[in-house]
Amino acid sequence: MKTVILGTGSWGTALGQVLADNHQEVVMWGRDQKEIDDITLHHRNSRFFDTEINEALKASNDIGIVRDADILLLAVPTNAMESVLQRAVEHVSRPVIVINVAKGFHPISHKRLSEVIQETMPEGTLKAVVSLIGPSHAEEVIIRKLTVINAVSDNEEAAALIQRMFSNDYFRVYTNSDVTGAEIGVALKNVMAIASGVLEGVGQGDNAKAALITRGLAEMTRFGVLLGGRQETFLGLDGVGDLIVTCTSRHSRNFMAGYEIGKAGGAAEFMKNNTKTVEGIFACKVVHEEAMRLGIEMPITDQVYAVLYENKDPRQAISELMARDLKKEGKGNYQR
Repeated sequence: MKTVILGTGSWGTALGQVLADNHQEVVMWGRDQKEIDDITLHHRNSRFFDTEINEALKASNDIGIVRDADILLLAVPTNAMESVLQRAVEHVSRPVIVINVAKGFHPISHKRLSEVIQETMPEGTLKAVVSLIGPSHAEEVIIRKLTVINAVSDNEEAAALIQRMFSNDYFRVYTNSDVTGAEIGVALKNVMAIASGVLEGVGQGDNAKAALITRGLAEMTRFGVLLGGRQETFLGLDGVGDLIVTCTSRHSRNFMAGYEIGKAGGAAEFMKNNTKTVEGIFACKVVHEEAMRLGIEMPITDQVYAVLYENKDPRQAISELMARDLKKEGKGNYQR
């Protein structure tokens, strides 16, 4: 089966190498000719990694390479997903499986990304959507460090196919059918990662970070379950697993964004000058607005929103979280 990876960024490159290592037919498509040449001719993607990659992995700027594809893997930011997919689908010759690896929401409609894909693909062109998501850093996958993630889909046959294609001795894939819960979990953990980075930026320590991760998980679960996800999903790879890795690592753009904001004492300069895709910034706005609309209590998300979009002092936001009414920890509070 032929897989075309749309995007030549870090995660697309790392996943492309997994497929190449597994002797799968895979080719990457991108716009940046320098990256394309680096991958194809020099077996590197020097913009993101300081290591050689599997020499079988090739790249092209010809979108026509999707013509005989069986699988399209979308490795682009959420705000580019629709336009790239619309361009690619003009050339597909048969129904395809679309793999989503992004973690977020549509910035305008607030829909989950699998829903965006389903609505973007014309009738008769989509076989299934599978989200390949979970606790993972491209920087570790590219050097073949052990990684375990999920293939999430309501099409169990498609999820199992992707599971088999990607799994090997350093990259293990589970399947999960809770599309709603998994997609919400991996999007919301980016908001919590910004909060975790802020804590480190203002000089807080491990105790604060552990509390943030724990209460962040409660918040993620509360939001996700009320929107139709399963509670157990948030205790798995696409919940607590992704939350831990993103809230504790400097490989995470979301964590590092929060760190810079905390260190600067505010988000204004970061928001003005940032050129990287930090999905948690967009996810925070979506979740905050949806929680307000639905009446869901989201104290951490609300404070992150205030720091990002209302120029609130991060230290004041932390103080207000600590000064909230005292409560009992337990199942009842967990679900409110």
